[in-house]
Amino acid sequence: MARIAFIAPDKRLLKHGEEIVRKLGISDRVDFYLAVLQSAIDLAKRLEREDVDVIVSRGGTAKVMIESRVNIPVVEIVIGGQDLAQMFHNIKKITGLAKPKVAILAFSNMVHDIDVLSSILEIDLTIYPLERIEDIPQKVDEVSLTDADMVVGGIQTITLAKKKGLPSYLIHSGDYAVEAAFIEAQKVALGRKIEKERAQEFKALVDYSLDGIISINSERTIMVFNQTAERLLQCSARDVIGKEMPDVFPFFNVDPCLEEGRELIGQVLSLPDISITANIAPIMVGRDTVGAIISFQDIGRIQEVESKIRNEVLARRLTAKYQFEDIIGISAEILETKRIARQIAGLDATILISGESGTGKELFAQSIHTGSRRYSGPFVAINCAALPSNLLESELFGYVEGAFTGAMRKGKPGMFELAHRGTIFLDEISEMDRHGQARLLRIIQEKQVMRLGDDKYIPIDVRIISATNKNLGELVRQGEFRQDLYYRLKVLTINIPPLRKRTGDIEHLARLFLRDNCARHRKQLDLAPSACTFLSGYAWPGNVRELMHFLERLVLSSTERNITINTLKKHLEDREYDSETDYLPIETTAHSEERRIKHALDKSNSNIKKAAELLGMNRSTLYRKLSTFNIEIKKKY
Repeated sequence: MARIAFIAPDKRLLKHGEEIVRKLGISDRVDFYLAVLQSAIDLAKRLEREDVDVIVSRGGTAKVMIESRVNIPVVEIVIGGQDLAQMFHNIKKITGLAKPKVAILAFSNMVHDIDVLSSILEIDLTIYPLERIEDIPQKVDEVSLTDADMVVGGIQTITLAKKKGLPSYLIHSGDYAVEAAFIEAQKVALGRKIEKERAQEFKALVDYSLDGIISINSERTIMVFNQTAERLLQCSARDVIGKEMPDVFPFFNVDPCLEEGRELIGQVLSLPDISITANIAPIMVGRDTVGAIISFQDIGRIQEVESKIRNEVLARRLTAKYQFEDIIGISAEILETKRIARQIAGLDATILISGESGTGKELFAQSIHTGSRRYSGPFVAINCAALPSNLLESELFGYVEGAFTGAMRKGKPGMFELAHRGTIFLDEISEMDRHGQARLLRIIQEKQVMRLGDDKYIPIDVRIISATNKNLGELVRQGEFRQDLYYRLKVLTINIPPLRKRTGDIEHLARLFLRDNCARHRKQLDLAPSACTFLSGYAWPGNVRELMHFLERLVLSSTERNITINTLKKHLEDREYDSETDYLPIETTAHSEERRIKHALDKSNSNIKKAAELLGMNRSTLYRKLSTFNIEIKKKY
């Protein structure tokens, strides 16, 4: 917000100004000071450093600040004809004379129209003009030798006059003049604010430009010389600003630009230590050329950037777009999982993320990457189950030209090479075949990769995050996954809880997904409380992904505004919902857990694997609970 400083030469004007400012409703934007003449100049110079936009003052105090070239605009409270007329009227009353002799000590800005008014009002007026502050004592001495009935002036004049026993009258400004000054000050302050913002924008553009920038005026004097220009031309702005361009940098030919208004684009200049390409453009005001601006770059740097862009066209697409803030949930379970993930994000070790399908394993992987010191590096994700084993190896490790039939002519870098200085995310790691597991183990141990068909290693710096929806420990026991690789991958572990075990999150997410989809598809739907309870009781075997897609489908196909249990059942039945298997009450007490286990066994015909999937636990946990609750398994045929 723009700031206004009111510098009053006397207490009466200060109080008057405070009243006017309150009336205008700008008290929060005005600072009040009491200072006169030289002390006002000192104050104004201090205010220059305090980001004040405009000063309001009156009379000689305003005049001396303006003449001192203070770098803040000064708005003057004028002493108008109405104020002078009132002053002469009061002097007549005070003196009781029909035509009093009045001596006024005034700077040139204080006595507009005073001669005309004194004649009209029959005042015998003598003006003692002031040019400098130092003139005041001398002029007061001169007045003391006359038979003046009243001495008029500013605060310093009145103070000296009283010391000499002279009758005196302090000149005043009326409400209109003070109010007009503050209104004008607001306009000036707004203009200054806009001017400062533009100046700062220009300064930021110049200072942080990767181009060297030099600006000169019509006399060829250097006015702007930015930091990049200092670095490229190896000289300080302090040493060249204010000097003429031909004397300092004669290799920039600015004459055609200044004399003819021509643009000179793409000039190549070979200097002793650097080659640059320069553009010279005129600065035009109307039809006049008032200066020129020169921008230039290091040709070697341009070539480096061009090469880097070519090499990173692919890598630029390999970025993570999710952060921990994108993982939504209010349950203690998900908040604790996020806390653990945040904590291990800063530890540069391999991570194994386990969780059912749809729980958000890649979301966590990307969040860990963006929360790590590797956040500026690439994030490369590959689904090990989506590629056949013969292609997985070439995708992960790359290949050289001629490595196999159909190989690209110049070969291809693998995902590990592309992830250098970043993170590689191996989703569904359990689906990698034994040969791929052996290659991956070697990469983790050696921190280098060899392309298919090549005979040399490429060093890599990659953090590996793997994910699985299966029990890798069980696969190791079954001989389907290498034990040594398993322990290499699970240095740090995160287990993402299934949605059915995230207390309160089902309703929270359902309402969020409903709101977002309604906004996207321009519909209005509400979930009844009973519908939320029903959703919270559904097992959601597909977890958050299933819930999200279900709510989108519900918004697109529902014709009812108020979503009830019947609406949910209908839409669940339209897809994979089966009341005999999927709907399991989500309860937490031991007794209710026993009932859930019995319910799952009943609905899965006592198939342990299916029952465990419905309950969201592995088979060994289910067997342990069966023993705890003494539940007998009865097969149904």
